[in-house]
Amino acid sequence: MRHAFVLCCSIAMFGSIGTASAQDWTKSKWGPNDEIGAANYMTPELVVKAAQLVKTGKTYALGIPVDSKTPAYPPRAFKVTIVQPGQAGIPGLGPNKATYNDDIIEGWVGVGSQLDGLGHLGIEHVYYNGNKLADFADPTGLKKLGVEKIPPMVARGVLLDMAAYYKTDVVKEGTAFNVKEIEEAAKNQGVEIRQGDVVIFHTGWLSLIGKDDKRFGAAEPGLGVEGAKYLTGKGVVAVGADTWGLEVLPFEGKTVFEVHQILLAMNGTYILENMDTAALAADKGYEFLFVLGHPRFKGGVQSMINPVAIR
Repeated sequence: MRHAFVLCCSIAMFGSIGTASAQDWTKSKWGPNDEIGAANYMTPELVVKAAQLVKTGKTYALGIPVDSKTPAYPPRAFKVTIVQPGQAGIPGLGPNKATYNDDIIEGWVGVGSQLDGLGHLGIEHVYYNGNKLADFADPTGLKKLGVEKIPPMVARGVLLDMAAYYKTDVVKEGTAFNVKEIEEAAKNQGVEIRQGDVVIFHTGWLSLIGKDDKRFGAAEPGLGVEGAKYLTGKGVVAVGADTWGLEVLPFEGKTVFEVHQILLAMNGTYILENMDTAALAADKGYEFLFVLGHPRFKGGVQSMINPVAIR
């Protein structure tokens, strides 16, 4: 798994986006100062409509538990250390003997279920809305496009069950979801993708964690280039999947992480990775209220998340 990830990362450093230079993607339609991209599609009216999808009150945690063994894009790692500060050798604090545990996190934010912010991936060191790396990236935190700028995501969620579409438990790696596959899967489920939606793919890929971590990290089924253009054309807020990188791998052509570039850099559309979609797919929960209040790490590139689907 590690070798495959490192290879992709190394290639990405030298790859190009093909057609990106043919269009002026550096200017956001929301103005030169915009830092939230497709989150602008979320309106109070759409939030009210999304809330009306709640009929049973059943909730689904879309985030996965994370520990030191969770597969992650190298060199990312994560661990928790539990401490009892100032309590060594005493029965407790005060006459009531109060004791407590605290936790220290050591690791990378991009482990487990995660939100990719708009400062995560660019094109030749240029990011969403024409922001150049040298102007906004700093080791102490991004000066622009930090995840703290992203508003709470409350939207209509749409699950596309690609495992059901392909009549399998786990969609084969290298399977690309493009316009044909997306439209047919949506039609089969009787759902329509609309502006302001959060679209999430179920592939069964997450079920490989703990069973075949090497296969999990070596490749994956996922969103293709034309599929990414199709969804951004629809005006979706975010696209996610139960995979570690959302887009199909091996890649469709010679470009590297082009889907990420189309979504994040060119359209300001957020990416949700390692979403736990199994229970939602089992219940055929194809339309739901999606709620995400992420940690607002100031100047952060990503956030660990646990979105909630409510039906």
